[in-house]
Amino acid sequence: MKYVDEYRDGALARGIAATISAEADPARTYRFMEFCGGHTHAIARYGLEDLLPANVQMIHGPGCPVCVLPIGRMDDAIKLAENPKITLCTYGDLMRVPGSNGASLQKAKAHGCDIRMVYSTLDALAIAEAEPDREVVFFAIGFETTTPPTAVALQIAARKELTNFSIFCNHVLTPSAIRAIMTSEEAKRGEVMLDGFVGPSHVSTVIGTDPYEFCSEEFGKPVVIAGFEPLDVMQSILMLVRQVNDGRAVVENQYIRAVTPEGNRKAQALVEEFFELRPSFEWRGLGQVPMSALRLRQTFAHFDAELKFGMVTVAAADNPACECGAILRGVKRPEDCKLFGTVCTPENPMGSCMVSSEGSCAAHWTFGRFRTFARARSGERRSA
Repeated sequence: MKYVDEYRDGALARGIAATISAEADPARTYRFMEFCGGHTHAIARYGLEDLLPANVQMIHGPGCPVCVLPIGRMDDAIKLAENPKITLCTYGDLMRVPGSNGASLQKAKAHGCDIRMVYSTLDALAIAEAEPDREVVFFAIGFETTTPPTAVALQIAARKELTNFSIFCNHVLTPSAIRAIMTSEEAKRGEVMLDGFVGPSHVSTVIGTDPYEFCSEEFGKPVVIAGFEPLDVMQSILMLVRQVNDGRAVVENQYIRAVTPEGNRKAQALVEEFFELRPSFEWRGLGQVPMSALRLRQTFAHFDAELKFGMVTVAAADNPACECGAILRGVKRPEDCKLFGTVCTPENPMGSCMVSSEGSCAAHWTFGRFRTFARARSGERRSA
């Protein structure tokens, strides 16, 4: 496939890996966090960790939008769906995310709630237009990549004066999460030791590279924006190794075929028109993170499901045996969770990291667990 297969060339990947091995200082350990769940998936799917020297370690980050949604917000969505007047539209990944007491949207649907899986915000709009007697709520989640499509839906709904359409807004911001990781108590205690970040690609097509400058300026950590293909990831790791070796900490852009320093200004303007920052928002694993999420501006409050239906989020604790929170913070790996592969499987997820294909546990279950078991048997298992 043109412009895809070129970035999946095994011989080139092994060549880059050899260069990384040659340039990585054997006297030190390099710990890089791939923020995005798409990168986690690519690393696991293509076995990229097997190509890296033992002292270059990849740490999974919180860049899975389904994974970082806290249980309290899932409970809110389930309560919305239980309202007989409401049709809740949602992406498929959210159906199986556990709420409190084992509840989920999938179970609520089985009990008769009107929950419909959609592929885009426009699908939800079409339902609202076709069924004017139903209150249609779109369960909006995601990072900066999926926020512009939600803004487009609001723009269309406003133009058509739809009164039965609203959104349950859970859009969150990437730079704020990186800052939260770097300023966490665990980071201060040295439990999260990071030498740099593989920055997200799709997010960066929207926001550009400039918003990551704080990471290098304030924390002295390099960031390399990378595409999702295997060669993209391998090249970005080489770029990070070279920055560390040179004592540099700057933002570099490996994904130059899609990402610019300023990003997509048109998409940014559209988001700015409809959304504003929340003072604080809860993330699974990170807790309350200041200025890390969006809400609708007052001008468009009539499209805000939280206001329209008087929603009040009640914080709920995660399953105490589930390590999703620690995995999202980069403190632990999926195989460190005692539920992984026993009680917790994709068919019976105990935590959100096992639900989405971008989740670290789901990626490790599909592609990585056999390698882990093989390394453990041979005495080569890596530490986090």
